[in-house]
Amino acid sequence: MTTVEVFADIWCPFAHVGLRRLVEYRRRTAADFVVHVRAWPLELVNGRPLDVASVAEEVEALRARVAPELFAGFDPDRFPRSTLPALRLVHAAYQRGLAVGERASLLVRDALFEHGCDIGRRDELQRVADAAGLPGLLAPAHDVIDEWHDGLRRGVVGSPHFFVAEADFFCPSLDIRREGGHLEISADPERLGQLLALIA
Repeated sequence: MTTVEVFADIWCPFAHVGLRRLVEYRRRTAADFVVHVRAWPLELVNGRPLDVASVAEEVEALRARVAPELFAGFDPDRFPRSTLPALRLVHAAYQRGLAVGERASLLVRDALFEHGCDIGRRDELQRVADAAGLPGLLAPAHDVIDEWHDGLRRGVVGSPHFFVAEADFFCPSLDIRREGGHLEISADPERLGQLLALIA
């Protein structure tokens, strides 16, 4: 079985789209791979939390041009101040197995973007852990930092950054640019196809 590694943060809407495209492809084709999503904590990378207004702009552009079926429950008023606890939960879930970790990684993103949950709150994160069959499970904080540092060593440039076989792709499902001060996002089927060809 092929493992697709992805360095990403949970509150990154581009990662949510990329991961959904990947698992949808697996469902359609029965391709034999698992996704290992590793921590790329943007609040540490950038030295500050994400700006919710910027995320809301990205979500609006994604809904309008790329993924109208996603972000149904996104609520800027319930955006987390930190994703470190959620990243710790996902890391700990992967210690139970790749399939368990993948499930937790997808569930926590769905909680944030599809159900409007503030996954920075302990009670909301506990609901995700329970749904993943992992009540009360968190990794030590240093484990998430270690994953971030491993991403730095491997040349990760942002969230999401995919690695499969000997190739790597930054945000392969999307073409993102600013034109005249406006955020422009479109699907990038060619680059996504290059990634999928390696796991077909």
